[in-house]
Amino acid sequence: MIFIFTVKVIERMRTSREGHNTKQLYLAMYSSVFGGITTDTAAMVIPMDDHMVHRGHGIFDTAAIMDGYLYELDQHLDRFLGSATMAKIQIPFDRESIRRILIHTVSVSKCREGSLRYWLSAGPGDFQLSSSGCHQATLYAIVIKDQSPPDHRGIRVVTSSIPIKPPQFAVMKSVNYLPNALSKMEAEENDAYAAIWLDGDGFVAEGPNMNVAFVTKEKDFLMPCFDKILSGCTAKRVVVLAENLVKEGKLRGIRVENVSVEDAKRADEMMLIGSGVLVRSVVQWDEEVIGNGKHFSAAIETIFIYALLPLVPFALVSYACSKSDILTFEHEMVFS
Repeated sequence: MIFIFTVKVIERMRTSREGHNTKQLYLAMYSSVFGGITTDTAAMVIPMDDHMVHRGHGIFDTAAIMDGYLYELDQHLDRFLGSATMAKIQIPFDRESIRRILIHTVSVSKCREGSLRYWLSAGPGDFQLSSSGCHQATLYAIVIKDQSPPDHRGIRVVTSSIPIKPPQFAVMKSVNYLPNALSKMEAEENDAYAAIWLDGDGFVAEGPNMNVAFVTKEKDFLMPCFDKILSGCTAKRVVVLAENLVKEGKLRGIRVENVSVEDAKRADEMMLIGSGVLVRSVVQWDEEVIGNGKHFSAAIETIFIYALLPLVPFALVSYACSKSDILTFEHEMVFS
């Protein structure tokens, strides 16, 4: 058994990351445990006795960073706080303070294209099942820059054999993503991009971390109901944009309702929608080709990709971070 001093631990954590080949860079992290922002990946850690780690008692959300703006931050923050209430987590800050912390974390990171992921946990305290022994709920946030090249090609999906989460848990964005991870792995094992869940009644539900939508042969925009699945912020925005296509006569109407697998696979177009993919065209589901098997139409692409961005409220990030805000210890840390 080897006892390692703290300095050596940090040194080894840095070394272990140097040899790790990843497509993602972690540019800044906020933690309410130490009350500040760090830019050292070796310090981007959370306590083992945090109930989010060993009990899954935590929630999270994500906002895309686009050209120095946080895309739909307020919509995602509302859902974040709603999930915290459903998970019975006492929120340690008011909404405006959380918003300010999130924006400041992006500012420190200097990231202009990437994503901001943030968590609210029941907090550290012990290894019991109940969170009654936790000191205080904790807020974490991390800025991620994905170095993968953009890919807009049409994708293949399969039907998931992994059971979908019950509605009580599916409608909140908790950290319990084991079913989601297994569903994604199942897709990859079958040379597909994602696996599509069906609900308990056999209707189309959602993907592992994105919503699904269709354009029928009658040119109706069709999306499953949100009562048993996560209410996607980007999906809701797409519904608003679809109204413009209805006005222009490019779509006949919009329907949010139960969608059978048969109707879904007969659609002219199918898409995955989420803050990570925005809108991604699906050209094949299981063995059935969707529509003509090609990338979705130019009209849909124009509205749902290029028009998706400038028409929504953004949170502007100021990157003018004063050097007086930064204190240098073994790593760079900014205190809020």
